[in-house]
Amino acid sequence: MPDVNPPRLPAVLPNREHHPMNIRPAGPDDAAAIAAIYNHYVATTCITFEADPVSVADMRERITETLAANLPWLVAEGGGEVSGYAYGSRWKGRCAYRYSVESTVYLDVSKTGQGVGKVLYAALIEALRARSLHAVIGGIALPNEASIALHERLGFEKVAHFKQVGFKQDRWIDVGYWQLLLA
Repeated sequence: MPDVNPPRLPAVLPNREHHPMNIRPAGPDDAAAIAAIYNHYVATTCITFEADPVSVADMRERITETLAANLPWLVAEGGGEVSGYAYGSRWKGRCAYRYSVESTVYLDVSKTGQGVGKVLYAALIEALRARSLHAVIGGIALPNEASIALHERLGFEKVAHFKQVGFKQDRWIDVGYWQLLLA
């Protein structure tokens, strides 16, 4: 993967309600806030296939590993609190996949529907583009109309649908994949 410096992000971006929102690179100190956001989805939804809460230490390690791989992990802040995060991770381990990444975005449940996700995810896409990556792949546990709409608003196209590949909360779950070519 080319060694490219991450892009400079604007210090403050407006959300739909015109409250200031800061998008910045995440660091290990954000692990507790990120784990709190994520663990809500682990415990209450099928959006993630993880079944057990993620500890702050494990989340810190995930952030550190992502950054060490020269991939972006961003957080959105509003009012001094982390309101969401997005990151890129390796799509597959084989060398030929090195220009393709999987994208992930999660918001504090109280921040959904306010435009935070769109601004945060767009910033992630630009950070991936700045690293000369070629393809971004977003996996979505189905049904999830809000996530589908977000991906498609940002130019992703559905490329795959796997039936009943996950089992959580006593039911089988389909997964769809949406892809965006950056070049």
